[in-house]
Amino acid sequence: MTKFLLAVHVLAAIVAIGPVTVAASMFPPAARRALVAPQDARATETVRLLHRICRVYAVVGVVVPVFGFATARQMGVLGDAWLITSIALTTVAALVLGLLVLPGQERLTEAVDGDRGDQDGAGTRPATFRLAMVTGVFNLLWAAVTVLMIVRPGSTTGA
Repeated sequence: MTKFLLAVHVLAAIVAIGPVTVAASMFPPAARRALVAPQDARATETVRLLHRICRVYAVVGVVVPVFGFATARQMGVLGDAWLITSIALTTVAALVLGLLVLPGQERLTEAVDGDRGDQDGAGTRPATFRLAMVTGVFNLLWAAVTVLMIVRPGSTTGA
């Protein structure tokens, strides 16, 4: 049962978290392009698509910690420091995504849909740069969780 839970947990992380990190990273430059060229329908559609990917896969991503907890319980490691740290980092990553990344994308998507771009992009650059920075923090949090899941300090598996 442990192997099944672990396999589902890892697959869910790859399938759910991977697309969010990639789409979220692609979003700020795509929004910048769409806001500078509001007549570019393809750029506008790209922004909408990337935001939709982030929203949908963020919801799908809930299965990652669910199966993570089930796996940890099965393995008897719920009290291990590396797991508690991973849980804390995952919580922070979820908060960054839900409170900063997705709302920032929503605001920029609305700006793109409202054709409120300017010709040189000066008015949109700070918002897209802030979003890029917050997205980078989100991605670094997931990278840290991934490393902890692989290295598992104090593990008896020899990893």
